[in-house]
Amino acid sequence: MRIGPRVVLASVAMVAALTLLPGPRAIVRASDEIQLQLADVLFKAGRYAEAVDAYRSVTATASLPMRARALSGLATALVRIGEFEPALNAATQLRELMPGDGDAMSVYGDAVWAMGLFEEAEAAYQTALTLAPRSARAHNGLARSLAARSRLDQAVDEARTALQLAPDVAEYHFTLSAIFERQRQFDDAAREMLSYVNLLPNSDTSDKALWARAQVRFLLSFSGKRPFEVARPNQLIVVPFRLERDKVMVRGKVNNGQEMDFVLDTGAEQTVLSLPVARREGVVPVTYMRTAGVGELGVRGLQVGRMDALEIGGLKVKNVTCLIKNPPLVGLPRPEMESFSPLALGLSMIIDYQKRQIVIGRHLPDEAFDTELPLRMHRLAMVPGTLNGERPASFVVDTGGEVISISRSSAGALDLDPEQRRIPLKVYGASGWDPDAFLLPGVDLQFQQIRFSNIPVVVLNLRTPSVLLGFQVGGIVGHKFLSKYRVVIDLERSVLRLKTL
Repeated sequence: MRIGPRVVLASVAMVAALTLLPGPRAIVRASDEIQLQLADVLFKAGRYAEAVDAYRSVTATASLPMRARALSGLATALVRIGEFEPALNAATQLRELMPGDGDAMSVYGDAVWAMGLFEEAEAAYQTALTLAPRSARAHNGLARSLAARSRLDQAVDEARTALQLAPDVAEYHFTLSAIFERQRQFDDAAREMLSYVNLLPNSDTSDKALWARAQVRFLLSFSGKRPFEVARPNQLIVVPFRLERDKVMVRGKVNNGQEMDFVLDTGAEQTVLSLPVARREGVVPVTYMRTAGVGELGVRGLQVGRMDALEIGGLKVKNVTCLIKNPPLVGLPRPEMESFSPLALGLSMIIDYQKRQIVIGRHLPDEAFDTELPLRMHRLAMVPGTLNGERPASFVVDTGGEVISISRSSAGALDLDPEQRRIPLKVYGASGWDPDAFLLPGVDLQFQQIRFSNIPVVVLNLRTPSVLLGFQVGGIVGHKFLSKYRVVIDLERSVLRLKTL
């Protein structure tokens, strides 16, 4: 008969209690220790929600060392289940409990990162490494942060250091795989992703392992090919566009086929094709990939394939990954369209709304600007903003979106009048209709010196994409914001520059 971890640990608890009957204080310490053991077993088994309860039961009653262990485990488990704000609260308590401790600071860095506060997280990782140079968690966090700033070679070094210190931590292999993928080293990325899968709890049956194995198959499908091979990689390509219903539209081809419209969509991780276009142009799906966006479907499994060639104006790229909208959404006011993002190709871009043209290239010229925001590219392009003068949040730079929106988490954290009017809206996104969307008036929004006072914003349920990305998305800035500027999204310099038109 197979005995599960609950039964085993319960038996251990009974023995410990009987052994320590003479001293009531000893019983309390033993109980706390066993509860921590239970929490650690649940965590390692991937049962994070149950681990949260076990860790919490220790944080209020344990001695300082056990309370620190419990807070560390609690913060980490909360991040895993997407409870980002409670994770930050636990990590903040840990930092205050253990001042000057490098491991506590690295846990705090992870929690700050999960709130989308990327600059603050990198500072925390640097501090942690000053205090504890052999902190694998801090090296991994710094690797992730450097990659978001497109410092990929340095990121690889930090990720490898983390794995040298802790080779059996699955997430560190995931970090290195993601960086190799950004470097277009797909064979290396597949190897690290496979190591990640093998270290996952329940690696034979879990959904997480299933999706990771699909990613391995996809990466290996590029064997013998050079991913994202750009013709004239060091030249600037100028592509004209037209505006249609607040969308930037360009003309392009897939596999040298028919010319068609693409939406310029920096809110998408990859080039996106509808199923009819993929079939017509001979794009063969390789496997499925998890995606998430606005809409009640939340996580959506879509086919992923490889285009032999993508041409947008004078931009020509070979061996391009793409998502195929299969199964397609139904019940939308208009069919899902093809879209592309230079950022997904590893290229920087300038959107000149006045001249109606896009400039695309690896290296953009330096030019005058009115506002410069730090940019983090972690699957999507993110910039920092502030809500109501005090609530920091990260916003997706989304040329495919139309309005300024904030997440329900961001709205819930604001000190708002409960009687404030909320106007229901019908909003749809990449995952269908969002039945809970509403318009919230009276919000102040700031991006450095750019200020919006007492404006209405759309409130969306962004929890599912936040959990999939691993950090809290605070909101989205779309066409109505961006179109007032000459917009420079510079991956090389990790900045978003805006020049008022």
